[in-house]
Amino acid sequence: MATARNRAIDRIRREQTLARKTQLLARAEQLPDDEEALIPDERLELIFACCHPALAADAQVALTLSLVGGLTTPEIARAFIIPEPTLAQRLVRAKRKIRDAGIPLRVPPEHLLPERLRTVLAVVYLVFNAGYGPPVRRELCAEALRLALLLATLMPDEPEVHGLHALVLLQDARRDARVSPDGRLVLLEDQNRALWDDAEIAQGRTALERALVLRMPGPYQLQAAIASLHTEEETDWREIALLYSRLHDFTPSPVVELNRAVAVAMAHGAEEGLALADSIDGLDDYYLLHATRADLLRRLERHAAAVEAYDRALALAPSELERDFLRDRIAALR
Repeated sequence: MATARNRAIDRIRREQTLARKTQLLARAEQLPDDEEALIPDERLELIFACCHPALAADAQVALTLSLVGGLTTPEIARAFIIPEPTLAQRLVRAKRKIRDAGIPLRVPPEHLLPERLRTVLAVVYLVFNAGYGPPVRRELCAEALRLALLLATLMPDEPEVHGLHALVLLQDARRDARVSPDGRLVLLEDQNRALWDDAEIAQGRTALERALVLRMPGPYQLQAAIASLHTEEETDWREIALLYSRLHDFTPSPVVELNRAVAVAMAHGAEEGLALADSIDGLDDYYLLHATRADLLRRLERHAAAVEAYDRALALAPSELERDFLRDRIAALR
């Protein structure tokens, strides 16, 4: 009884804190009819407003990234791994539905915020990824970190909020080691760990612990746990492969499977990882699939096939930094 009473008191205090802080989200913001109109700076309000359940989930995310995140159509298309024309049509359909159905895009009442939270978290994470690059856009990463912290403050009982906060902190901690002084891309296994931000790693692990205490696992917590394992002195690839399998249960995705293939290759050998990568459907135009296959073929000393895969990745790579990295690998093999 004493334990239950103390927990009830703690929950009431958290709810009172949440009630005060949701005043930040209280003002309704109407979507401008004119696309040239200025978007107000209260971004979190606008994100919740745009994530209206009457729209399809992918349309909510795409529209919010465009209107609030300031991402361009090519950037959003890369995030969804779809052609630009397809993404553009999706945005047009979403805006038309808002207009024709008279959907009121305004901040929902406090009790309705959790039902929009999943999409809001996806938007914040995609904004972070767009900034994480390459090329790096620090202003987007900083904004995503700020929004993640604000969400964790507003919704302390939502474990996935803390999971997302942990994930972006742990990934951002490696920002200074991802590109060499001469402007070359540096893979995780080759990064200078002395350049990692130890304070940010500690903050990320603390946020992850807050999430795990709530005992409601979810995809952001799993990704944060994987990111945390990568910061250990020795990487436990078997554990990472298991976590990717669990992540796939939550969010079935060919990209998750590709990451699992890499972990399996590191844990059980390149041959097993390559077999898994070759079984993935739906990523033919995703350069990282071909780059991963190329690296595994290189490790297996199948150099001709590796060069062919690297050439395919080079044709699809979205940035010059990534293309330079692939050219270096091709030159080394040849």
